[in-house]
Amino acid sequence: MLILQQEYLKKVKKKSFIILTLLVPLLFVGMFALIIFLSMHDDKQERTIAVYDESTLFLGELEPEGTTQFHFIPKEKYDTLRTNLKGSEFYAILFIPENVYSNNTAQIISEKQLPIDLIERIARRLSRFIENDKRQKVIDEAGIPDLDERLAETRTTVRVNTLKVSETGEARKSSSEVAFIASYAMGFIIYFFVFMYGASVMRSVMEEKKNRIVEVIISSVKPFQLMTGKIIGTALVGLTQVGIWIVVGLILMVVGQSFFTPESAGEMSQSLMESSQQMGSTVSQDMANNQVADILELVGNLNLPLILFSFLFYFLAGYLMYSSLLGAVGAAVDNEEDSQQMVFPITFPLILAIMILFPIARNPEGPIAFWGSIIPFTSPVAMLARVPYGVPTWELLLSMALLILATVGAIWAAAKIYKTGLLMYGKKVNLKELIKWLRYKN
Repeated sequence: MLILQQEYLKKVKKKSFIILTLLVPLLFVGMFALIIFLSMHDDKQERTIAVYDESTLFLGELEPEGTTQFHFIPKEKYDTLRTNLKGSEFYAILFIPENVYSNNTAQIISEKQLPIDLIERIARRLSRFIENDKRQKVIDEAGIPDLDERLAETRTTVRVNTLKVSETGEARKSSSEVAFIASYAMGFIIYFFVFMYGASVMRSVMEEKKNRIVEVIISSVKPFQLMTGKIIGTALVGLTQVGIWIVVGLILMVVGQSFFTPESAGEMSQSLMESSQQMGSTVSQDMANNQVADILELVGNLNLPLILFSFLFYFLAGYLMYSSLLGAVGAAVDNEEDSQQMVFPITFPLILAIMILFPIARNPEGPIAFWGSIIPFTSPVAMLARVPYGVPTWELLLSMALLILATVGAIWAAAKIYKTGLLMYGKKVNLKELIKWLRYKN
């Protein structure tokens, strides 16, 4: 308990802990606000694109779009610019071949890699022109005067709302997009905390071993008590930080639900609607007016108690398992270089779990999601990413049981390595040596 108290108070009282705890929520809010702000403002860089239209179908049809200008050039100038684009007044060259109607392909020539948004806008302009031209030919051949208007009236945008039925038969609005954001965020947070606090335990052990402080400490306590105190004390630091963030998040959500009424959300969503329409999508006024309020409602409709419980469980179990192994690494090595070689094999499953977050979000019931959430070394991240979508009870219980067994095994193995390696200096440790330490009976 003395070691636990010392580890906890030493880290909680640091100014860096207090500042990080207070600033991280603000940084996340600011980051998302910045992303939304930037996404709602078009690129302001002025560009002039030279256009050589071999088909002569688009001459005079490419009007300026925002800060992008189109300038048609003859073949002679096109041949010159192909080899002397650098230093010219043109940002790139758009070549439209003669058979563009049959192969649906154009070409852009530039000095550097073009922005994806610019390429998509040019492709959309060309595609829309060809579609309109082909439709007009069909209308002319049909001989129906108002066919164009009648075809325009047939365009329909269908919005699919999803309802999730609980075991009691109650139906609530749900959203795969909100579930995806929640699953990815929770999985990444687990990865971040497990890795950060597990590495903190390893660095603490290495520092004490390097300074020979540990020789004094273990004259008063057993190595297992020292390891346990460090691990649990650091875990409480993490829980304290996470608990503060959860409380702040719940308060912000409640305040947001009361503030963002459909009326107050209308002005914010209007700008988003205009931005979406500029990108070619159709968003109705009714959909836009309630967008912010709907998002907050969908977040509230998630199974928040289960998500919070799962987060606490997988954080604690995953942290205990990985911090035990990383603490054992800190006791087994003498310097940072040796530790890096041994840390990667231990933390690789965590990195793999982050890599499979997108496949899990795309198919939370698929084999990748199932095995990732069952295998103990990836389940702290993978299972938490599945929880917002809804997981069968037996899978959740099996995952928890296997993780508990793996954690107990990791603590046992770490204790054996910790006890043997804590006072060992100047010896290169490899896998064969660690296995030998595990077989020691003392």
